[in-house]
Amino acid sequence: MKRPARNIIFTSVLALLPLNPLATLAQQGVIERIIAPASDQFPRNSEGDIVVLNDGSLLAAWSEFYGGARDDSKAKISARRSKDGGRSWGSKFTLRENSGKLNVMSVSFLRLDSGELLLFYLKKNSRSDLDVMAVRSADDGKTWSSPVLVTADEGYFVMNNSRVVQLRSGRIVAPTSHTREVWKRGNTFKTVCFYSDDRGESWIRGKGECSAPGRGAMEPGLIEKKNGTVLQIIRTQTGKLWFAESKDGCDTWTSASPWNVVSPEAPATLAKLPGSGDWLIVYNPTVNPRDSHNGERTPLVAALSKNEGQSWSEPKPVEADLRNTYSYASIDFLRDRVLLSYYVRPGKNAASGPGRISWKFKSLPRAWFTR
Repeated sequence: MKRPARNIIFTSVLALLPLNPLATLAQQGVIERIIAPASDQFPRNSEGDIVVLNDGSLLAAWSEFYGGARDDSKAKISARRSKDGGRSWGSKFTLRENSGKLNVMSVSFLRLDSGELLLFYLKKNSRSDLDVMAVRSADDGKTWSSPVLVTADEGYFVMNNSRVVQLRSGRIVAPTSHTREVWKRGNTFKTVCFYSDDRGESWIRGKGECSAPGRGAMEPGLIEKKNGTVLQIIRTQTGKLWFAESKDGCDTWTSASPWNVVSPEAPATLAKLPGSGDWLIVYNPTVNPRDSHNGERTPLVAALSKNEGQSWSEPKPVEADLRNTYSYASIDFLRDRVLLSYYVRPGKNAASGPGRISWKFKSLPRAWFTR
């Protein structure tokens, strides 16, 4: 019963894609730049985030791999700045040197309600030792504090880029998925949240965990509803995103179950439009049960919900070239514009192995999503 439904969604999404998507976007005031192109020296640039600084300029940071293109290859966190909304970018510089035995990667910025800026990243030592780290800046990214360990427990804790949130209560929440050892047969992922009630100085592991079939519950994302309930979305191998809810600030969760968004085994990114109750999701919408990852990470689309995820608008193509794959999107906002970043990889089956990966920035008018 599931396969025909998946095929219908695959066909309908492709039918929405314009014949000349680049021309269409250009007519709508879209800014797009490859911030970090792949090269022989840096074959993979991925898992980044963008933050708007107090002077209106942009700070973009990403995972820059220099020892190969695998998840366990050597990598550091590099950055560039833009003073004109992303039309041009300054020289590249190193934001975090590689302090792990393997790499540091996967950037999340968070602007606190106090005005402080937090930067989160992963420190990878082995296939069974991956930690989330946090540093803070009181001068808008000019200098940074010493790192604080978020995930004090033993194990392999994954947190995607652009994932940490601050709830209305002031609590900061870092959503992770963990396993004993990655890529080991039989080991599965479960999601768990770490939270801080003292502006990120110390961290507590939440009591609840979420599970899913196959490889498990992976790469969670969070959004807070109007009533204070927090929704968690989860990458799975089932052909759909799954979800769970928390009514106690991400300490405990309902059991995870399938959500209303079709997706291959790929992450989705969810955010709330400022000044609005609308939700924005960026994801890969096509599922192919014959593929080992239930489909490829192409195209990349966006959809809006006006009822907190109960239903969604027709997806609009952010990237429509099916010769490429796209994933690990970040979502940020600057005045009336939506700022996206994500990886771009030429060729198919991008989820199945290493390859040349560039990191792209795209700025779209907010009205583009609502037309």
